[in-house]
Amino acid sequence: MSLTFRAYDISKSYQGNEVLKDCSCAFDKGGVYVLMGPNGCGKSTFLRLCALLENPDRGEITYFSGVHAHSKDIELRRRITLVLPKVGVFNTTVFQNVSYGLRVRGGKGDEVEKNVLKALEFVGLIERRDQHALTLSSGETQRLGIARAMVIEPEILFLDEPTASVDERNTEIIEDIVLRMKREGASTVVITTHDKEQAARLGDWLMEMRGGLISPHKNG
Repeated sequence: MSLTFRAYDISKSYQGNEVLKDCSCAFDKGGVYVLMGPNGCGKSTFLRLCALLENPDRGEITYFSGVHAHSKDIELRRRITLVLPKVGVFNTTVFQNVSYGLRVRGGKGDEVEKNVLKALEFVGLIERRDQHALTLSSGETQRLGIARAMVIEPEILFLDEPTASVDERNTEIIEDIVLRMKREGASTVVITTHDKEQAARLGDWLMEMRGGLISPHKNG
């Protein structure tokens, strides 16, 4: 496998509280990496740094062929997507929500429709395409967020606690989405969870975070 990105000795503090300290790990193309640990251990902070929403205090992240990442690199950010635990939706239909990312990138007409319908089919929301997004359940909204991320075909997809506030049925659907993405191998997927059983079901690599440090090991 080819390397997608690597974190070198990443540290991050907020108001004097060190959340991450000297975290280093590498991520191969097409793999599913599950970052696990208790709430407040720094999982979401690590994802925000890797998704270029913030810069580390120390250390560096390099992407693809050695590109040094920083939060103002717009072209690099277009290749990366983060889905948060609470997905924000636009006050319009499911279809229009998912099409937004393509339209701002200049997509038009039939090509946009084809890609949006493909993404909605993948997450099981094709029959909701004309429904108002604000009427979806929490689990459906989470799946909408994943479809909105997938439609732009990111090379790296970050999912921050994607099943934290959804019911059992939607948890099963979201896990199936991740497993299908894993089989296809088109994107590198990095997920956070506090559920060790879920981590074992989904991950190629399990990355335990404690005390601001990451300990990766191959699953199985």
